[in-house]
Amino acid sequence: MALAKFREDIVSRFHQATVIRAKEHDALLATEAEPKGAPTKLKGFAAPEPRPLPVIVLADTSGSMSANGKIDALNEAIKTMILSFGRESRLRAEIQVGLITFGGDAAQAHVPLVGANRIEGVEALGAQGRTPMGSAFAMARQWLEDKDMVPSRAYRPVLVLVSDGAPTDDWQGPLQSLKASERGQKATRFALAIGADADRAMLRQFTNDLEAPVFEADGARDIVKFFRAVTMSVVARSTSGSPNTALPLNVGEDLEDDLDLDAL
Repeated sequence: MALAKFREDIVSRFHQATVIRAKEHDALLATEAEPKGAPTKLKGFAAPEPRPLPVIVLADTSGSMSANGKIDALNEAIKTMILSFGRESRLRAEIQVGLITFGGDAAQAHVPLVGANRIEGVEALGAQGRTPMGSAFAMARQWLEDKDMVPSRAYRPVLVLVSDGAPTDDWQGPLQSLKASERGQKATRFALAIGADADRAMLRQFTNDLEAPVFEADGARDIVKFFRAVTMSVVARSTSGSPNTALPLNVGEDLEDDLDLDAL
């Protein structure tokens, strides 16, 4: 009887050891099947996806922008801003950029809203025709209301309006619709008046920055300074603990780059 029990224990232990070795063998085969360099799979762990922080620029490209180097300064400022955004960390927020131009007969989607790090280059803006600002307001509202472009989880958008003149189309209705839309009324809205002919009364209706309703640009250098301030404000938001909180612009700082603004 004791001998039978002893043999039974040996068989049982042998069986258990065989099962354990089989499991270890299967696990080893599964590991070897994975290609070298494949990411390690951790159960229950996934890096949080950053929330979009949309920045939409509405840029005046009417004929008057061709004078005094304004369009050249605008091109340089936008390019530098996008490059700066693309280099920022995307752990908490992904800065997205869209560029709507208005010149000629209607607004154009010059750069569709996309992550700044995915923008490889921006075609230079030209200046011609009239100032169809109303159609730019309508396009901006359409973008904000498009859940594929601006999902519900996105942070509060930033809208930047730059103009050196007055609208030449119906703009009041589209502007009110933009401001009354769910995303438009929550957006941070900045405006830049370039030169003496800019319609400051209209720009004041667009902006909601009570500390500095409309920023002023007397020349090409001021355009670049304004976009530098926008860049710093958005970057500070994207890396802060509360990216939904709007931050003021500090346009008074001197430029510290190699851009030869006197040549513009």
